[in-house]
Amino acid sequence: MAHAAPASRRMITQRRRPDVFGPRVHAAVKVGLPVVLGLVYGFWAAANQRHGGPITGWNLLFGFVTALVFAVLFAAVCALAPRLPRELHALCWFVFSGCAVGFLYSQTGASVFSSSGLGLLVGAAVLAMVFYRYYTHEDAEGRRIG
Repeated sequence: MAHAAPASRRMITQRRRPDVFGPRVHAAVKVGLPVVLGLVYGFWAAANQRHGGPITGWNLLFGFVTALVFAVLFAAVCALAPRLPRELHALCWFVFSGCAVGFLYSQTGASVFSSSGLGLLVGAAVLAMVFYRYYTHEDAEGRRIG
């Protein structure tokens, strides 16, 4: 009677988590994602600031500076946050997302209180979502499960 040979541990691991993209794609996304998101964020902030008026040189400068700051901060959070415990990891995303949304809303001419409130609301939603994800996908030492 013929029996199938038992699968090696490597085959089992590869079946659970296939790596669809190669190392070159991961490297390109690591650089490209902050740049693309930064440009979108900068364009959005500049459009909010000018209130539908004409595009000026100062508006373009504001958009590019905003895009640069957003891209650098996003890349920093993506690089540094995974090294932290899950509570601080989620807190980093809370601060980043809350500040980003609050700043965008403040460019529409809204009050400081409403901008802060919206930033806190969005940040709290991101905190809950991200903490739940890390809590259910990591063990107590912060290693991925499965």
